[in-house]
Amino acid sequence: MISYTAIFWSFLIFLIPSIICSLFVLYHLLFDRTLRHGLHNHVIIIVLIIGLICDVTLYPWMLYYYRYDGKWNRSPVFCIIWVFIDWGLYITHTVLFSWATIERHILIFHDQWVSTKIKRFFVHYLPLIALLFYCLIFYLVLDFFPSCENLFLDFNIICVYLCVRQIYALTMWETIGHQIIPVLTILIFSIALFMRVLWQKHRVNQPIQWRKYRKMTIQLLSISFLYLIFFFPATFMTLMYMCGLSYEIGADFYEYTNFFSYYMILLLPFVCVLSLPELRTKSMNILHLRRQVRHIVPT
Repeated sequence: MISYTAIFWSFLIFLIPSIICSLFVLYHLLFDRTLRHGLHNHVIIIVLIIGLICDVTLYPWMLYYYRYDGKWNRSPVFCIIWVFIDWGLYITHTVLFSWATIERHILIFHDQWVSTKIKRFFVHYLPLIALLFYCLIFYLVLDFFPSCENLFLDFNIICVYLCVRQIYALTMWETIGHQIIPVLTILIFSIALFMRVLWQKHRVNQPIQWRKYRKMTIQLLSISFLYLIFFFPATFMTLMYMCGLSYEIGADFYEYTNFFSYYMILLLPFVCVLSLPELRTKSMNILHLRRQVRHIVPT
């Protein structure tokens, strides 16, 4: 069991740099015309915005909870908002990126599918908008308009147990459709992209324009690796429990996987910076400039 003090400091150490890095990445992705028009950056922009919302709401709330050892009287409305951000936005984040792993194959190997405005709308914008609205509406209805009475647990960090979790069909759909399938999609399509890029790169007759697509490939695989490290273990344990594994088996491991899953959003901005050469260069220039300023000796 991780102590509240350790959790508090482990989150705080990463939170402030994560917020700064998120603002830095979003600023350049939104205001740099080339980056903003890149179709492969649109999903990244949305997931970074979702992550930033969590950074300035959910994580400070968790810090307060752990700082005062869970002694915090919260209203039912606040608890519902908490669970919506904690789980609803987290799942939205994951579902959108799972689509990005599919779309990246289209952008790299079938770019003619997005060669016109109409094609871009149906292949790129429509799936992204549909998935975003589906997830938001699903969890808004699930959390704020339940058909039964929720159970509020003020002593727990997630201070509400949604009564709709008792509906077996809904729970199965939410678990399989929103957790297991997105994670498997990220895993399968990321591996497929890696293998496909290597295969195309070394083909003699149909060489891929490696320099053109290298950034898109590295960006997606880097973020996929982050998802698989921090989200896959918890999803795997959920799948095992659904298959009949006793909840007493691996209970401590499952608790740790849930704890470390919160680092995915905190670390995502740093991975985005490192995976995009333009942002990596700009960040290095800023750091280099700061070092030069520090070494200036006033006369």
